[in-house]
Amino acid sequence: MSQATETIAQPTKSGSTLLYEQPLNERMRTFLRLEFLYKQLSYLAGEESSWASRGAITSLLDVVAILSRGDVRGDVLKELERQLFVLERLQQTENVDTQRLEVVVQHLQAHRGNLNVVGPKYLQDLRDNEFLNAIRHRSSIPGGTCAFDLPEYTHWLRQDFKRRSINIADWIEVVRPLCESVGALLWLLRNSKQPVKQVAVNGVYQHAMNRDSANALIRLTLPGDSELYPEISGGQHRCTVRLMKWNESDSRPVQTKNDIEFELAVC
Repeated sequence: MSQATETIAQPTKSGSTLLYEQPLNERMRTFLRLEFLYKQLSYLAGEESSWASRGAITSLLDVVAILSRGDVRGDVLKELERQLFVLERLQQTENVDTQRLEVVVQHLQAHRGNLNVVGPKYLQDLRDNEFLNAIRHRSSIPGGTCAFDLPEYTHWLRQDFKRRSINIADWIEVVRPLCESVGALLWLLRNSKQPVKQVAVNGVYQHAMNRDSANALIRLTLPGDSELYPEISGGQHRCTVRLMKWNESDSRPVQTKNDIEFELAVC
């Protein structure tokens, strides 16, 4: 069992609420990590400073490292096929917004087509890139990418932002079809269930899973002004939520003793 704070370092703030997520299987952990890194990469790629470009390269190499473990592309394609099968069957039922559903289906079909076009060796250009390989090899050493270790990298970082951004955009394009497909699947999963109000008695809540459902993600929402955060441990059969209060950086967080209302969705 793992805790939400290990996977989601910061909550997503939406209006007046704070959202935390906890994956329930290894595939979902991979998808959430890819989403996090791709968002970070996309943001840093648009910033002009050389420090942002450094961060973008680090995020890119992290994405490549995850995609190089196992057949992530195959997993994404299988999940796209499964979701398309479910949605296409749903189109045959009554009282369904067929127009909206058709848009979602076409969206997923486009992602499937993009992944089929790039093929299983889509990462080869990045793997063969000597410039990126040098950075990756030195990145395992603390401070290993500084000027005297990698003068070529330093020289590139001193180039005009336009030149750097062209290079980064080319590299991002290699991983974009897969990362955007992951984003589409996560969007569909997150919108598959509505949150339900729950109460953590003395700061603790236990939830029994529906064993007939393939649960993959827990989503927990707290008020935006809450001083608490959740520690979530869970598997396919049950999950436990402990609501914690962070005090100071030099003291351990403590579990609240109050009854706390929150919203929970198991997707």
